[in-house]
Amino acid sequence: MSLIEVKNLSLGYDNVPIFKSLNFEVEENDFICIVGPNGAGKSTLIKGLLGLIKPMKGKIIYNGLKQNFIGYMPQEIKVNSNFPASVYEIVLSGTLNRLGFKSFYTKSEKDLALKILKILEIENLKDKNFCDLSGGQRQKVLLARSLCSTSKLLILDEPSNNLDSKSKKDLYKTIVDLNKNHNITVIMITHDLDHNNLIGNKILSLREDNIFFGSTSDFVRSVHNE
Repeated sequence: MSLIEVKNLSLGYDNVPIFKSLNFEVEENDFICIVGPNGAGKSTLIKGLLGLIKPMKGKIIYNGLKQNFIGYMPQEIKVNSNFPASVYEIVLSGTLNRLGFKSFYTKSEKDLALKILKILEIENLKDKNFCDLSGGQRQKVLLARSLCSTSKLLILDEPSNNLDSKSKKDLYKTIVDLNKNHNITVIMITHDLDHNNLIGNKILSLREDNIFFGSTSDFVRSVHNE
């Protein structure tokens, strides 16, 4: 079953399209890596999927999926070093979309945050100050926060940015586990074109006048044949 259908989509700014006539589907349990050079429209596409910008042409169809129940992890989150937020508080804030008209967190939201901390194996960080964490630990906490928003789809914007190779490998392992063992569909922007790090089952490559959407193995073959 497809969660999202993108049909003849054109997105851009000030009536100038970044890309035109884009077509692809996001199916349940997909892990789609979005690749392409700077300016190709990767982040623009994510904004479109999240409903932050409207299509110039074409449409995005959501099948049984509400936009505000998509887990989103932006490329960079700046946290004031003087802001005393604990890991638990940051992860819990990911449940805000579930509150509706409630003005406070209930046991349900609190239990969910604790459950996700355990799934990502960072429950030992629960009471630590976010600002005191390493880069890899911070990314896992932000991943947990975005996971609190969804049980279906995570959108990740270059989550391994600025991580060392060990932290990157550990983060990728966690994301793959969420996809394979917890049935979370993943869309991930990456600049990491090392074929060993193209960890999804599908690739959406945005290159000027040369858009590719298909299996990772077909993409790797196409790159080798260029």
